Amino acid sequence: MKILTTGGYGLIGHNVVQRLKRQGHTVSIIDNKTNYGIIPQAELDYLMEERAVKIDRHPLYAASIETADTIDYVIRVQQPEVIVHMASFPRQKVVNANPAHGADVMMRGLINVLESAKRYGVRRFVYISSSMVYGDFDDQVTEDAPCNPIGQYGIMKLAGEWLVKDYARRTGMEYVIIRPSAVYGPLDVEDRVVAKFMLRAMRGQVLNVNGAGETLDFTYVDDAADGIVAAALEVGAANDTYNITKSHSVSLLQAAQMVVDIVGSGSIEVKDKDADFPSRGALNIDKARQVLGFDPRVDVQEGFENYYHWLNNSVYWSPQAV
Repeated sequence: MKILTTGGYGLIGHNVVQRLKRQGHTVSIIDNKTNYGIIPQAELDYLMEERAVKIDRHPLYAASIETADTIDYVIRVQQPEVIVHMASFPRQKVVNANPAHGADVMMRGLINVLESAKRYGVRRFVYISSSMVYGDFDDQVTEDAPCNPIGQYGIMKLAGEWLVKDYARRTGMEYVIIRPSAVYGPLDVEDRVVAKFMLRAMRGQVLNVNGAGETLDFTYVDDAADGIVAAALEVGAANDTYNITKSHSVSLLQAAQMVVDIVGSGSIEVKDKDADFPSRGALNIDKARQVLGFDPRVDVQEGFENYYHWLNNSVYWSPQAV
């Protein structure tokens, strides 16, 4: 099958590409390798090189999805049957820092890809949304729960879901919407909560916990990628929405303590909750289990240990480099 991945060199994206290639699919990649204005270029260069090696230096179209003509060219030339759309501003903090650019990527960029998908008869569009669309929620929230996003990132992700559904309604193109949560693991950038905890502990620094009782449904990147690949390929997945997470909430304080115990250094300071972020629990993944055969295997303890082992042996973040 011919599959186009946008954001195919990202944390989740390169793992999706790796799995699709192993299954024998013809994969094309669009990725602009951006640093979003906040990631040190040396860090990004290191991660992109490591990700490239992991996917056998698979070629890519170095393009921004905000450029309609370029996106149209790629989709016209590649003629994919399926598009897995992962290109996006990655999280709330990055959107808050530059909301206009975030809207360009998350809204105008999405429309560019959808327009070309419509023009060239793409059969299925897989849209990677976020658990942030729910806003505040408790454990075991299902896909049909009300969505009340807090902050521009969640709002634009939800608007993206509506856009994808509308294009599907008007064109007959299949859609699949994926809502992941707190994805982490090897080859991630430092500017995320688990990476921050790990690296601050490795440096013997203080781990700042914004709200001791706040929880996240931490999901190991391998599990997230498995769920997305299943969503792209499973015939019965069409025209529905799926939570793709570990489905187990862990408090930020528990996560920080776990990291300190694994690393063997670092201390913890509890601060007030960050008002820019909703309070989140664990997502219910029963539908993904039943329809996609989704079976997340890596619990938080094992995932954190795997991630620490990788960081501890990486060229960029090894103790010698730190």
